[in-house]
Amino acid sequence: MNEKPAAMVEPFHGTVNVRFSDAIIASTKQALVLREEGRDPAYFIPFRDVYFEFLVPSPREEESRLDGKVRYWNVEAVGAAENDVMWVYDQPGPQLASIRQHGTFDPAKVRIDALPSEDLIHTPHAP
Repeated sequence: MNEKPAAMVEPFHGTVNVRFSDAIIASTKQALVLREEGRDPAYFIPFRDVYFEFLVPSPREEESRLDGKVRYWNVEAVGAAENDVMWVYDQPGPQLASIRQHGTFDPAKVRIDALPSEDLIHTPHAP
């Protein structure tokens, strides 16, 4: 039997910036984070916060081990290029429905800075 891995999607409280070369190619305060056992977290950026002027669709498509078809995007910025840096789930099933219209990036090909918001409730304050 082919069971899908357990995955959990939750909001990331903070800012996520994605850089390729010297260019910021995505930046958001509304990222979602996908957590799977045995894997690093994957930050999903809403399409409205992805700078598509740096991205072009890749011919690569495949079936996901999680849910549905995955499409890839290539990047070109600051005189450099890389294939398949971003991928999207076009029609994710119910478990991953919240990441529809979001993209995630390959941390081996881009720099991803996930900066958590300051926890004002639990941060000690001097009188």
